[in-house]
Amino acid sequence: MTTASGQSFKNVINGELVDAAEGATYDVVDPATGEVYARAPLSGAADLDKAYGAADAAFEGWAYATPKERATALLKIADAIDARAEEICRVEVADTGKPFQITMDEEMGMASDHFRFFAGATRVLEGKSAGEYLEDHTSWIRREPIGVIGQVTPWNYPLMMMIWKIAPALAAGNTVVLKPSDTTPASSTLLAEICQEFLPPGVLNVVCGDRDTGRALVAHPTPQMVAITGSVRAGMEVAGSAATDLKRVHLELGGKAPVIVFDDADIEKAAEAIAVAGYFNAGQDCTAATRVLAGPGIHDEFVSALAEQARSTRTGMPDDEDILYGALNNADQLARVKGMVDRLPDHATIASGGAPATVDGGANGFFYEPTVLSGLRQDDEQIQTEIFGPVITVQRFSDEAEALAWANGVQYGLSSSVWTKDHGRAMRMSRKLDFGVVWINTHIPFVSEMPHGGFKHSGYGKDLSMYGLEDYTRIKHVMSYIGE
Repeated sequence: MTTASGQSFKNVINGELVDAAEGATYDVVDPATGEVYARAPLSGAADLDKAYGAADAAFEGWAYATPKERATALLKIADAIDARAEEICRVEVADTGKPFQITMDEEMGMASDHFRFFAGATRVLEGKSAGEYLEDHTSWIRREPIGVIGQVTPWNYPLMMMIWKIAPALAAGNTVVLKPSDTTPASSTLLAEICQEFLPPGVLNVVCGDRDTGRALVAHPTPQMVAITGSVRAGMEVAGSAATDLKRVHLELGGKAPVIVFDDADIEKAAEAIAVAGYFNAGQDCTAATRVLAGPGIHDEFVSALAEQARSTRTGMPDDEDILYGALNNADQLARVKGMVDRLPDHATIASGGAPATVDGGANGFFYEPTVLSGLRQDDEQIQTEIFGPVITVQRFSDEAEALAWANGVQYGLSSSVWTKDHGRAMRMSRKLDFGVVWINTHIPFVSEMPHGGFKHSGYGKDLSMYGLEDYTRIKHVMSYIGE
C-alpha cells in the first residue's frame, strides 16, 4: 500500500499482514536523503499478545515436524530469496542507505546460504551415545526445541541479522516473534511475508515498533528465550528483564576489534584490507577493523598508507557503483560519530577525514568522511568506546606484550585480527587474545559453518554454525529401567 510519504509496512502475525491493533504508525527515514519515505506499525501490548499467542499455538506442530520437513521449508525459503534477491536488496537499501551493488554481491548470496546451512544442520544434530551408565538402566539424550523465542535485531544489517536469528531457531523447531529496529523494518517485514508461503501460520511473526515495543517483547511472559543483536546497553537491559522470570538469553553485542599489525606485515596489503574492513557499511559493524595497533617500526608509514586508503575511499548514494559505503543509518548516529571525533584530546591527530561528507543527491543524508585518527592513548574515549562509524584509530605499541595488553584492555571481546608473517607469533596471539573470533592476515570474513560470538561485554551465545543451532535447543536426559 502507498501513502503520501511512500510505502506502508505491515506486521506479520499468524500468517497475515496486519496493521497495529490501535492503528498507530511512525515515520521511516531514508538515510541517504534524510527524508521520510514510509510508515510502519507502532505496535503495542495487543499486537505482542496476538503474535505470541500465534507462536505459542504453532509451537507443538512445528516442534514435532520431522527434521526433513523443517529442512524442506528452509530450503524453499532459500530458493525464494535467490529468486527475489534484487527486490529484497532494493528494500534493504531503502532504509539502510547501503550501496546497492555491494549489498547484492556481499549479502544476498550469504542470506540464502545461511538458510541452506541450517536446513542441513537440523538433520544432523548429535548427542551422547545411548548406554547403560547405571546397571539395568539405559540412558539417552533428547535435544529438543526450547519453545517460543523473542528476538530483537539491529539496524546495521537488518536482513542478515534477522536470518542469523530466525534460521537456527526455526531449524531447531522453535517458533519466533521478532522485532526489527524501528529505523529498518523494510527487509524484515518482506522476508517474513516471503516465509509465510513455506511455514505454518504462527511459526514466524514480525512485529514493528519502537524501543518500548522491544522492551515489552522481552518482558512478555510467553517466550522461553530472548535473543538480541544490539548495543551493550540494550543487551544489559534485556538480560536484566529476562532474569525476572529466568528466560534464556542470547546476546550478540558491541565490539571494539583490535587489529594488530606487526613490523613484518606487508604494509600496503594490510592497509588496503584493513581500510575495507574498517569502512565497509560505514564502519557500522561490531566486528569492523577500526582499532589498529601498529608496531613501532611501521607505525608512521602505516598511518600514511591508511590515510591514503581513506582519501581514495568514497561514500555516496546507493546507486553509485564507485562507493564503498553509504550513509550512516540515522541522524543520531551521525551526531554520535561527529561528537566522538570533535572531542579528540589534544595529543591526537586527524590524519584524514574528520567531518560529515557532502554527497551529490544526498544533501540531507547522514554521510561521514572516511577518517583516520592517530596519537590516541589507551584510556582515551575513542579507544575504549565503540564509535560505530567510518573512523579508524591507530596506536603505536612497543612490543608484543604491550600489543596484547592494549588489545585485551577494553570491555569488549567480540573479534580481533593479527597481521604478521611469523606463524609462531600469530599462534601465541590467537591463544591469548580475549575475543570470540581471531582472524590472521585477514579481517571480517564469515562462513555459515563457523561460529560468531563474543566474550565479556560483547555478550554470550553463538550465531552461525552448529553451535548456533545448539543454542536454540535444550537437553533432556531420558532413563529407562531394563532389568527383569
